[in-house]
Amino acid sequence: MPRCAAATVAYNRPVAGRRPPPGPLLSTMNGLTLVALLAAVVGIALVWRAGVASGRRAERAASGPGLRPAVVAPPPNPSVPTVPLATLNARLAASLVDADAARGHLAQLAEERRGLFAALATARTETARYRALVVDLENQAPPPLLGGPDAPDDLRLIVGVGPVLARMLQQMGITTYRQIARWSERDIDEFEARLPEFPGRIRRDAWVTQARALHQSKYGEALPVRDR
Repeated sequence: MPRCAAATVAYNRPVAGRRPPPGPLLSTMNGLTLVALLAAVVGIALVWRAGVASGRRAERAASGPGLRPAVVAPPPNPSVPTVPLATLNARLAASLVDADAARGHLAQLAEERRGLFAALATARTETARYRALVVDLENQAPPPLLGGPDAPDDLRLIVGVGPVLARMLQQMGITTYRQIARWSERDIDEFEARLPEFPGRIRRDAWVTQARALHQSKYGEALPVRDR
């Protein structure tokens, strides 16, 4: 055997107590073990994170949805006086009673106001009617006859006969004391019916007796009393 070949065989022969150098298969197995170890560490970390998050969610669910931290009221200010609740209730009840009384008073005032307006409207209507009556009498009154036996007397001298009644009597053809002095009970009823604005005025003021006295005083003639 040549010397070079013998040296090569002697080099490749295993020596007692010495490990052969690692081959390609052993290196591949070491790399896979490292990757598996890293994956296991990452998995454990992810599982731990998921457990922590799940525990927090469970804690929030157990504490109730929508609960917020309680708001602590500030301590009362000793400079501001505090009113007891009973006193506030009493004041509120008194205010309600006063409000009811005020509403009742306002309703009463409103009713009185409506009554006053109704009375005012009635008075205005009556005033307008009397004004129209006076104007009509003034426009349609016959001219007075001055002098002569048929001259009209001043009927306003009879107590109870004013200018309006004097005009109304002239419209009815009554112009002298003699005519009124000769009225019978039936005549009085007839003229009172024609004077509805002055009910009972003829008998109450004794027009007939006054007319007889005024005629006698003016003409010196005593009129006989007619049979009633």
